[in-house]
Amino acid sequence: MTDTSPLWRFFTAGGFDQVRLDHGNDLLQLDQLDQKLWVALSCPTKGLEFDGKTLALVDQDQDGHVRAPELIAALRWTGERLNNPDLLAQDIGALPLSAIHTGHLAGAQLLAAARHVLAALGKEQADAIDLTDLAAYAGMQATLPFNGDGQITRNSTDNPALQALIDDIVNCCGAVADPSGQPGLTPALAEQFFTEAGNWLNWHTRPGGESSLLPLGGGTADALAACQAVSAKIEDFFSRCRLAAFAPRAGALLNGSEEEFRQLAARALTSADPTLAALPLAQVGSDALLPLDSGLNPAWSAAMARFRQLTVTPLLGERQQLSDAEWQQLNASLAGYAAWQAAQPATPVAALGPERLQTLLRGELRNELNALFARDLALAPEAAAVAELDKLVRFSCQLGTLANNFVAFRDFYTGKAPAVFQAGTLYLDGRSCDLCLKVLDAGKHAALASLSGIYLAYCDCARAGEKMTIAAAFTAGDSDQLMVGRNGVFYDREG
Repeated sequence: MTDTSPLWRFFTAGGFDQVRLDHGNDLLQLDQLDQKLWVALSCPTKGLEFDGKTLALVDQDQDGHVRAPELIAALRWTGERLNNPDLLAQDIGALPLSAIHTGHLAGAQLLAAARHVLAALGKEQADAIDLTDLAAYAGMQATLPFNGDGQITRNSTDNPALQALIDDIVNCCGAVADPSGQPGLTPALAEQFFTEAGNWLNWHTRPGGESSLLPLGGGTADALAACQAVSAKIEDFFSRCRLAAFAPRAGALLNGSEEEFRQLAARALTSADPTLAALPLAQVGSDALLPLDSGLNPAWSAAMARFRQLTVTPLLGERQQLSDAEWQQLNASLAGYAAWQAAQPATPVAALGPERLQTLLRGELRNELNALFARDLALAPEAAAVAELDKLVRFSCQLGTLANNFVAFRDFYTGKAPAVFQAGTLYLDGRSCDLCLKVLDAGKHAALASLSGIYLAYCDCARAGEKMTIAAAFTAGDSDQLMVGRNGVFYDREG
């Protein structure tokens, strides 16, 4: 039986053996390397000197960390689309078109996408494509009214009515970021708008088919408002009267205490006095009749006059007093309208008004808007192919470096290039520190710092409104002049 396990080569650095990843097959067979031999099994997608978009693409579950299975999957995906996997282990800046494996549909589509991008840039004769080309193409596409990203903007049409509709939807339901810089509209946002518009119009037009909802026609809203303004106080009055009928000895207490009246007598009163307003609406008694004119608490006389004028008289006729039964009758008369008001959908589309919404829901503009979405989505396969091409170029050019800074710390120990976790150089106390790491959470970082056995200086760096925190390792000299408040200069990888 033949053993097909890969033969691994190692180099010794940092006190332990680290695997060499010199060839494409080494990278494609990482799933067979015991993970005890990996230097790291996870790395963050932020805080590294490495392309953030590439890391985000490798991070399949989007949890902010690249883990070993995700790196393995990214390498395998790339290897299936290359003629020669050794390209992964080479430090290339561009992907040769001849390197794309066209023996399957995915590869053929990638090659076609690459030629399409280069042709759009006027580089039909180019034999390789890089991220600069793809960025230039993306910039061109961002200016087009239709580019297959599933979004449209007001620039996607020259029809003023459609532009106004797009503005209405964006103002009511929000927008997504469009590469053009304009607010982007998606089919989901448009559907949300029309659904909310339909729901609100259905609610708004309901009283037209149910006359019981408007017992006073156009005056029902004012009647309900006047009733609700005094409802709690009237309910309190009748509840006190019912209690007085049950326990006559409680009658005096239910009308207010001597101490409350003593406090009122000692100061100049106004109808807005809170202590006065807290007293019962009228004299409580077992007869349970509420006066509507004289005998009312002065703090409530104006509100009760409005209630009598707008609610009681139109619904019950002229009254000097109101019984508990009549109060319940009033509530029943207005209950349907109150329930309808409470059921009003909470949506910004209501601000457009019924006439505008009815116009939009008739169908003509909605159909034209859907036609714009369809026109953009027709380009989606082309956009998807370019996105896959962007992924292939990134992975082909960068995954080898990532693996050699993940599975092994080759760059860090060989010194040929800074490792991806090295943020730059700190100059402090007449020394330079090359082992500087960006710190995203100083608290969590410092909790483990003592385990490093290294003198670590945490530095807050600021420049022209930009801020970052680093941890710098001092590995030589003494610590006498290293103290809080000491200033230094930090140069990032950009210089």
